[in-house]
Amino acid sequence: MILSKLKEAWICIKAGRVTLPYPFAPAVPEEGFRGRITVDAEKCVGCGGCANVCTPRAIQVSDPSQEIRLLEFFLERCTYCARCEEVCPEKAVTCTKEFETATNDVQDLHLKVEVFMGTCQRCGRCFETSTELDKMMVTGFRNGKQPQAAEETA
Repeated sequence: MILSKLKEAWICIKAGRVTLPYPFAPAVPEEGFRGRITVDAEKCVGCGGCANVCTPRAIQVSDPSQEIRLLEFFLERCTYCARCEEVCPEKAVTCTKEFETATNDVQDLHLKVEVFMGTCQRCGRCFETSTELDKMMVTGFRNGKQPQAAEETA
């Protein structure tokens, strides 16, 4: 029994240091690391797709007025799955490499994004601003020729 313990100790000594000196030296995360999320309010169109896919319900969408949509991110509930980043059509939600989120104040982990929603002058309902996806939805011919109307061909 003592011989097996000495053999195990020799293997450990021969291997050398196998752990990182993290608290004393900075640790750089590898590529693809999913850390704390950030939101670019300038890119956000307020679609709420991030809130629909958030499994722990860390993102809440509300409309305090007719023109304003409020997105609240409760990062203390975030599981860092990055599903919100995947579904964002404007890439407004991104994951950083920051992983040290310990804080004394829980308000440090709350993000609030107010998005101005344009309203129609006739009906007053909100509509989303045009996005890159909307610009791709072009009907008709691609070479610049417009199809003739049905009245002109008859």
